[in-house]
Amino acid sequence: MTGARGHRRPGAAVTAALLCAVTAAGLHGCSDPGPSEPTPTPTPPPASRPAPTSPLPAGVSPLTGLPARSGPVLAVKIDNVPPARPHTGLTDADLVYVEQVESGQTRLMAVYASKLPDRVGPVRSARESDLALLRQFGRPVLAYSGAQSALTPLLEAAPLHLVTESGDPGAFLRDPRRAAPHNLYLRPDRALAAAPDATHAKDIGFRFGPAPADGTPVNSRTVRFPAVRYTFAWAPAEHAWRVTMDGRSDGPLKPATVVVQQVTVKPSRFRDFTGAVSPYTVTTGSGTAQVLRDGKAYEARWNRPDANAGTTYTTPAGAPLNFAPGQVWVLLTGTGT
Repeated sequence: MTGARGHRRPGAAVTAALLCAVTAAGLHGCSDPGPSEPTPTPTPPPASRPAPTSPLPAGVSPLTGLPARSGPVLAVKIDNVPPARPHTGLTDADLVYVEQVESGQTRLMAVYASKLPDRVGPVRSARESDLALLRQFGRPVLAYSGAQSALTPLLEAAPLHLVTESGDPGAFLRDPRRAAPHNLYLRPDRALAAAPDATHAKDIGFRFGPAPADGTPVNSRTVRFPAVRYTFAWAPAEHAWRVTMDGRSDGPLKPATVVVQQVTVKPSRFRDFTGAVSPYTVTTGSGTAQVLRDGKAYEARWNRPDANAGTTYTTPAGAPLNFAPGQVWVLLTGTGT
């Protein structure tokens, strides 16, 4: 697949033709093209209408609530199987999404806008779920290492600046101390140089400020995916949650806020190279969540009306639920996780 800088967006007819051609060729994942985005699963409305939220103050990052210049948005797909750990560059991310992939494993999407590390990785492939998740950022940069062949036309048609090793080799490097495919790393500054008109960080629905009056004290919270478990242990001295994956620390990962967001995870239209069906994580609609901050857990509701909108988090009564300023992790989990 080619690149990434300033590509032209094919029209709807061209995209449809490409997908039909892929289907006719019998490649994976084209048995039923279906709609471009799955219909959200309806959930019960909140107990009351959310209270209006105030605009974010000037000079504050809309992704962390900290004083920062809101630079261009760079999203990086990061491998998360055990051989890919420890990760590099995650501590500098404003926002980290955790999403399920094949075989019950997870991938990370690290989002940068305030600060850039020297390198990020290991970098791995994109998934269909990324298309809707990234729409809230406008036209960000997406750095990844490849994608299922039938998904490529949709990525190229999306409002994204695509940065890949084949299209922008100077933005990547290989670590000789690691075995492939867990040895590909991104140089973030070079990735952004390939997309000078990328959208800067904007309001995606997060609100920061004092915590609600209630909340349940929590020392640690473990979130289980089918093949991975994440544990967040409260560290009062650091006012953050220490992260371990499958029982092991992954370096100094210390988000201030952790969101465990219950979503629908269902089969994607696409398969991986082994023929396994990729999960599709539905990030539009509404549902329940749990927000961890300040050593407490808060029950919440989330709402995202469509892919162009951000996600708002409210108390069960409908009041905005503030996050603690700092790095945010959002774990997109199936019901009961």
